[in-house]
Amino acid sequence: MELRIFTEPQQGASYDTLLAVAKATEDLGFDAFFRSDHYLAMGDADGLPGPTDAWITLAGLARETKRIRLGTLVTAATFRLPGPLAIQVAQVDQMSGGRVELGLGTGWFADEHTAYGIPYPDDKFARFEEQLAIVTGLWGTPQGETFSFDGKHFQLADSPALPKPVQQPVPVLIGGLGATRTPRLAAEYATEFNIPFASVEDSAQQFDRVRAAAKERGRGDDLVYSNALVACVGANDAEVARRAAVIGRAVDELKANGLAGSPAEVVEKIGRYREIGASRVYLQILDLADLDHLALIAEQVLPQV
Repeated sequence: MELRIFTEPQQGASYDTLLAVAKATEDLGFDAFFRSDHYLAMGDADGLPGPTDAWITLAGLARETKRIRLGTLVTAATFRLPGPLAIQVAQVDQMSGGRVELGLGTGWFADEHTAYGIPYPDDKFARFEEQLAIVTGLWGTPQGETFSFDGKHFQLADSPALPKPVQQPVPVLIGGLGATRTPRLAAEYATEFNIPFASVEDSAQQFDRVRAAAKERGRGDDLVYSNALVACVGANDAEVARRAAVIGRAVDELKANGLAGSPAEVVEKIGRYREIGASRVYLQILDLADLDHLALIAEQVLPQV
């Protein structure tokens, strides 16, 4: 089971903070550093010092790390036009030596669009589907050939489809609990299917839907299945309670809905996700100043999963 570190910088984090977490991620033996793609804090957080852009952050980290994978969970399709997004991701893939992964979703947080003047269309899913087709189509077009697309929302004519990423293909992550369209798009475009913040039971049901859609499309067993879950691990009950209080959550709620408690408790729960087919877990780390938390997970959870 791979463990990846997943951050939520819109809640309040500078680039230097994210760099410290990414370097700890690499030094401690985790597989990857991922971040959300949001421009506005949620809940009671003040978001200071202000939002950081996901792909600018990953471009910086691409030059300051050597081993870990880097990606988004997930980039909002509403934030970027598909052509420029394909250029951005390909360039960061080059800058990292081929370590980038693109998580892409429809976009859902209306308030951040209003706050920063980003259009929030009604037909987000249809635009998202076209965006997937364009981004992957641009990357997959052989060098020297051109790419055109005539959709309802986006039109491209004779694009040179440059630059090319190092990876062919760049891993594409799609996620969610939609019962019909989401599995279909995952089967068509995704390298990895992710379920955020869901129970073992709900995850199993959705994984089965995606497997069925992949089989219908004629795919083998090449899809990676993963979960994203909040992490709150402590060497003892007092440490778990302290970490839960810092992020404003109750211990019982975290144990029910995330990966919380002693290392042994967390290892056991990760095992339940493994049993339904997950091979990768994104640990949502909400207190980015607590690098001892990452060290504890690396020392007492990572070797056992």
